Amino acid sequence: MADFIQNTNVKSSVRKLAAPIADVDVFSTLVQNVILNNPFGCVSYMSGGVNHPPVEKTRETYTAKFVYQDALAKTVGRTSETYDTITGFNAGIPAVLANAANNTAHGGTPVRDPAADSYSATLKCHAPSGELYMVNFSRQQVTLSSYEDDAIRTVLETWADGVPALA
Repeated sequence: MADFIQNTNVKSSVRKLAAPIADVDVFSTLVQNVILNNPFGCVSYMSGGVNHPPVEKTRETYTAKFVYQDALAKTVGRTSETYDTITGFNAGIPAVLANAANNTAHGGTPVRDPAADSYSATLKCHAPSGELYMVNFSRQQVTLSSYEDDAIRTVLETWADGVPALA
């Protein structure tokens, strides 16, 4: 049998954040800023006959966390709801809080636990050198993956150093 032989040196780097990104609005602003302002200097490209922008969102998820409490504020249940858009996330939260049948089933009143919420968005970027790489933003960290050229990491680090939410 033939062996797999490495032919590239694809890398991944992680920046752990000192504090979680404050909320979904700060998170959304951060991601939209990258897409609209292209601080990494990416360029558009053609692939499979389709023109792609320099930076494009390929995936996103937003999870809201809730605890159910009885009359004495004792936790009697937990739930989380995951949405693929911020619009769904923002609409889903009041829907969960108002769901009387679910509240009865839990035997308590739902209380939002925003500190436990999670968000994630993955951006595909096309470097001027032709290299495609991914930047994943989550509430706790930023991950750069599928890159070979260390200059890409340097550009991302320099940008992140100037963004207070990514300290």
